[in-house]
Amino acid sequence: MFGKRQPRSNAPAPSPAPTGPAAGRPAAAPRQESVAALARRFEAASAKPAPATYATHTSAYYEIKNTIFNALINAIDLTQLSQLDRVTAREEIREIVNEIIALKDVAMSIAEQEELLEDICNDVLGFGPLEPLLARDDITDIMVNGFDTCYIEVNGRVERANVRFRDNNQLMNICQRIVSQIGRRVDESSPICDARLPDGSRVNVIVPPLAIDGPTLTIRKFKKDRLRLDDLVRFGSISKEGAELLRIIGRCRCNVLISGGTGSGKTTLLNCLTAYIDHSERIVTCEDAAELQLQQPHVVRLETRPPNLEGEGEITMRDLVRNCLRMRPDRIIVGEVRGPEAFDLLQAMNTGHDGSMGTLHANSPREALSRLESMITMGGFSLPHRTIRDMIVGSVDIIVQAARLRDGSRRITHVTEVIGMEGDVIITQDLFVFDITGEDANGHVLGRHRSTGIARPAFWERARYFNIENDLARALEAADYPAEGGPFVA
Repeated sequence: MFGKRQPRSNAPAPSPAPTGPAAGRPAAAPRQESVAALARRFEAASAKPAPATYATHTSAYYEIKNTIFNALINAIDLTQLSQLDRVTAREEIREIVNEIIALKDVAMSIAEQEELLEDICNDVLGFGPLEPLLARDDITDIMVNGFDTCYIEVNGRVERANVRFRDNNQLMNICQRIVSQIGRRVDESSPICDARLPDGSRVNVIVPPLAIDGPTLTIRKFKKDRLRLDDLVRFGSISKEGAELLRIIGRCRCNVLISGGTGSGKTTLLNCLTAYIDHSERIVTCEDAAELQLQQPHVVRLETRPPNLEGEGEITMRDLVRNCLRMRPDRIIVGEVRGPEAFDLLQAMNTGHDGSMGTLHANSPREALSRLESMITMGGFSLPHRTIRDMIVGSVDIIVQAARLRDGSRRITHVTEVIGMEGDVIITQDLFVFDITGEDANGHVLGRHRSTGIARPAFWERARYFNIENDLARALEAADYPAEGGPFVA
């Protein structure tokens, strides 16, 4: 019967099945052999005597852990274990592991034993050595380069993490566990995969033969507490007046592109801007891996799909953007524009879907416009350059530039308006900029956000339509605002 231990040869007859309230509790996972047999297997699996002391995160530690883990797998039915709730399953695993350690008489402190128990529970029920890193809210990126090398980014600085996997097989199994949750796969025939964790964190996996030194896993984590523009002001990423300008841009339905390099905080900023979308609007999001955290009640989330084993069934970003035009959206949000979908997004922005937003990789507002044009050209659209630029000018209202500075901090460096064409050149004007003034004794970049003195931007009439032109005028007063505080976490 499920949940009962296999009785030992000299054990008394099992007690009757529980009745009453206890009868409804989930049963424990069955053991397939006695603890004495487990101890004998443990001794046979050990190629050499266990060390007298137990050193954490050493080869000896992983050797002991590997042996105990293998004995545990042979002693417990994982299919039955998966039917238990997480708390009950962890208790069952901890009980078995404690008995194995006691019978083997491995020398370790209580703290070391607890660490081993936690590691093994994470291996069986979670994402193994990644669990303590995923639990930390101060980490923004986890980068695993093979089973024995892991780096993390904390407050804009990359540092080595004191975790490792048992071997590349364990790392590969965890990668498979992550991507299978959203119906994807990663193997030799499909060695690259984008996925997400249950909390929305973005995951990229690339495995051999493309990754030479073993599976490579990259996780972009997001804070459990969603950041708002007020948090960016507190961190010094934007001034209070600049944040007010961004609020107005979001409220008066300007079409916005958020530009920046890798890790500059584009998605975080996009989440902040979407907070000011009216709750009565229907929003459709298109992403490679769903990670946006919109709080509005009427949101439809779409996600791309890779091809299957036969190379069929792929759904691209352009397919999603084109389809969402038939879904009666008020606004379209594209997680990242990186290809021919740029043409369809511009078409949407220019045909009644005001307030649409997207991100793209570029190092300046001017470069963002050039990239937008090149993406359309590379998509196979044989249009004159003038026509493409006219389309950009008629579609994009604002470019918000985010940057990661040399000290690891993130700043919003430009709020730039697209105002028209002069000949064949797109004309832009900066409304807000960030000026670097130096650095302090600790190497932190110092600077200030300032208005450029533009009193009436091109979207003034739009703000007037929404009756917020006075707020816009106050936000654009020509003054300097020192940028103080630490970096915001992307």
